[in-house]
Amino acid sequence: MWKALFLATGICLSVLGAECLVIERCYLKPKGQTNAQSTAPPALLGAPAPSPQRREIVPPEWAPWSLMAAGAVVILYSITLPKRIGG
Repeated sequence: MWKALFLATGICLSVLGAECLVIERCYLKPKGQTNAQSTAPPALLGAPAPSPQRREIVPPEWAPWSLMAAGAVVILYSITLPKRIGG
């Protein structure tokens, strides 16, 4: 069980690092907002409808390589674990 847990953690870290390497920034939509609501026509008397703020995530420069390296180390550690510990 521990071997699978460490392997899954290492793979997730590596994938997250690769994603941070590809993207420059990421915008998250506010909770409950759909695409139809974001392109809705102006409200009463031509005033624009109030829109909630989008959250912007910008990964730092060190994040991609650090996450991929940590993921690789955890994957290698999980491979060296025996199938059963103590049994």
